[in-house]
Amino acid sequence: MIWNEHIECMDREQIEKLQSQRLCEMVERVYYNVPFYRKKMQVLGLEIGDIKGIEDLHKLPFTTKDDLRENYPFGMFAVPMSQVVRVHASSGTTGLPTVVGYTRNDLSNWSEIVARALYGAGVSKEDRIQNSYGYGLFTGGLGLHGGAEKVGATILPLSGGNTRKQIQSLVDFEPTAISCTPSYLLYLAETLKEEELLDKIKLRVAILGAEPWTENMRKEIEKQLNIKAIDIYGLSEIMGPGVSFECINQCGSHIAEDHFIPEIIDPKTLKPLPRGSEGELVFTTITKEALPLFRYRTKDLSSLIYETCECGRTSVRMTKITGRTDDMLIIRGVNVFPSQIESALLEIGETQPHYMIYVDRVNNLDTLEVWVEVDEKFFSDEIKQLEALTRKITKQIVNIIGISVKVKLVEPKTILRSEGKAKRVVDRRHI
Repeated sequence: MIWNEHIECMDREQIEKLQSQRLCEMVERVYYNVPFYRKKMQVLGLEIGDIKGIEDLHKLPFTTKDDLRENYPFGMFAVPMSQVVRVHASSGTTGLPTVVGYTRNDLSNWSEIVARALYGAGVSKEDRIQNSYGYGLFTGGLGLHGGAEKVGATILPLSGGNTRKQIQSLVDFEPTAISCTPSYLLYLAETLKEEELLDKIKLRVAILGAEPWTENMRKEIEKQLNIKAIDIYGLSEIMGPGVSFECINQCGSHIAEDHFIPEIIDPKTLKPLPRGSEGELVFTTITKEALPLFRYRTKDLSSLIYETCECGRTSVRMTKITGRTDDMLIIRGVNVFPSQIESALLEIGETQPHYMIYVDRVNNLDTLEVWVEVDEKFFSDEIKQLEALTRKITKQIVNIIGISVKVKLVEPKTILRSEGKAKRVVDRRHI
């Protein structure tokens, strides 16, 4: 069932009762089947009976990406490989990839929560959805695919990249929905505009995720394509896309609480924070069979909203990710997030939505330089206009991040376009 009223409209007491039951079942299963967690619990002096419900969640150990890498590839699986019907993995760009497995039941649950996400975005069997997330070991492509099939939409499995083919599909097959990264959709919008094809497409909604993006980027996407841009959140270690999703009200992403228990902790003290506080998002899976995880530290910064949404769903919502603890740049003792700079640029309205951040160390002093694409007209007009815009952008960024920055305005197409997750930061301090 896509709109699962029994689950998505439970009151808080019912939700927490279900979570407690499933948590206790999961703890027992994990204790006996995952040596890594059994050892962790024994070190903490924990027995299975010590976890009686979600009120005891804080007693369980945290799990990190490093834990998964240290048990690479299948050391944290809770079922024999004969029950694992699919394996996905991260890119492994910063070390060994994190490997995740799925039983048949895991895949069924995954398809259902992605179907809920698509339904929440207004996608139905009447829609055609162009899936431009990458297929393969990355969870995005096949994750969205399963949910689209369950919702009954016509799926166009284009995968990532091959922009020429993407544009042709948007024009010829007339999809009404698209799923991809927000930065790649901006690139597609730019290409459609250049080729004067914007009036040839039928898009009305985009389901976007796999990278942090700001409210200002949402506004830019919606303005350029005249569509609704909906956020979908997930991470491969927990499940993949669909862990949470926005409904058409766009006021926070609904978490699939019948499958995942969210927490917000202080990333320094690791203590749970009061409701409404912003901190690091942590998830515990309560239905995963192949790779159940205790208190996985996502490194994403968010907060939780417990009030019932206008759409009628009672599930807790997470606010849009403001950054990642491991994406945070420390510049001369000041914490700087790329999303802050992106927001500053898009607020100005005179720049293109393409930028790069370069961090260097000169004479033992950290320096921050931001390259921003602007319209060609600024390079053909008087130099004074270019200088005025540079000062305006510099002031805007400094007001937000609180430290000096050098801004360089560049011509369109100077900055390399991404067909997947955008790379915005080049930190050269340790080269």
